[in-house]
Amino acid sequence: MTRVDFYILPDMDIDARDRFACRLANQAVDNGHHVHVYVDTEDAQRNLDELMWAYPAHRFLAHGGAGDPLGERAPVLISYDPPGAESDQMLINLGADVPSFFGRFERVAEIFVQPQIDAGRQRYKYYRDRGYPLFHHDMEAWEDL
Repeated sequence: MTRVDFYILPDMDIDARDRFACRLANQAVDNGHHVHVYVDTEDAQRNLDELMWAYPAHRFLAHGGAGDPLGERAPVLISYDPPGAESDQMLINLGADVPSFFGRFERVAEIFVQPQIDAGRQRYKYYRDRGYPLFHHDMEAWEDL
C-alpha cells in the first residue's frame, strides 16, 4: 500500500515548497529511487526545471520534463501529465489536488507551507479516509539541514 508523507514547512512563501521538493528529490535519488514530481501546468513544470538547475547550490540533480526523450530517463521527472509505467517509486505531489494515479507509487510526498494548511488538512483527510498509512513531518529550519 502507498505510504503518504506530509511535510509541513514553517514558511509563508509558496516558493519554499518548490525548494523543499528539490531537496526531497535529491534525497530520494541519493537513496536510489526514481521520482515523479507532479505539477499542475506547463509553466509550473518549466519553473521547477529552472529551480532544479540552481537549488540546492552545491548539488546537480539530473532531471527532465515530460516530452523530453532524455528527461524521461533521468532519475527525476517533472510533469503535469500522468507518469509512464517506469515511474512508480516516489511521487512528489505539487498539484492542487490528489492525482488519480497516486496509488501506483510506493510513496507519496505532500508538501505544504503555512498558507496551505487548510488544504493540507483536507488532503490528509482524503488519504486517511481511504486507509493509507500517513506520516507527518514538521520541518523546522529545514533549509539549515
